Amino acid sequence: MNSIVPLGMPVERPKMSSTLQALSRCPYCAVANPLFTRQWISGYGGNVRGDGGIVSKWAAYSCSNCGSVVAVKGKPGEQVATVEGVPTVDSIYPSAPQVSDKLPSVARVFLKQAFDTLHAPDAAAVMAGSAVDAMLKEHGYLEGSLYSRIDKAKTDALLTAGMADWAHSVRLGSNRPRHADMDSPHVSPADAKRSVDFAEALGNFLFVLTAQIEEAVNEVSPVA
Repeated sequence: MNSIVPLGMPVERPKMSSTLQALSRCPYCAVANPLFTRQWISGYGGNVRGDGGIVSKWAAYSCSNCGSVVAVKGKPGEQVATVEGVPTVDSIYPSAPQVSDKLPSVARVFLKQAFDTLHAPDAAAVMAGSAVDAMLKEHGYLEGSLYSRIDKAKTDALLTAGMADWAHSVRLGSNRPRHADMDSPHVSPADAKRSVDFAEALGNFLFVLTAQIEEAVNEVSPVA
């Protein structure tokens, strides 16, 4: 994700104050109710633009837990101070992850829990594996072990060879803490993040993209 992600439509937009009150979880470490402190803000007139576009304010905030930084854009046209003295927030990059409602309910719950537990890598890895398992079951792969069901999905061309290899990696990562592996029981934060990223990507591929294509086709050729 390389673009600014709009906030939704809250009743009252947060302000670009000394602390940021717009995220319920840090998009990096997933800690709940993070304290984001402003480290930098653009000058009074906003960032200078050479293309004639609308000038906006920008600021950078760091998470007190992991130290990571989010970029915050002020609402376009509010480069002049508001009544409260600061512009309202228009966008945040990166935003906290959102789980699509196009995913089946069981997979959606597991994936959300995976995002919410990224600060606890073992838990996140287990939830990512459960999300992948639920997605395959939703496609009718119910028999045998997860190992065999991943291979069957590859044979049936539901998964590419690369996707199947990645799914096996997620499966192995979730098994280590689940079974308290004697040699390597814990999952690193980087490995947990990769597992969660794959579970999200698989959900997008198997369900979200399919739903978007169906919606687009129905808009072009509505059913009589």
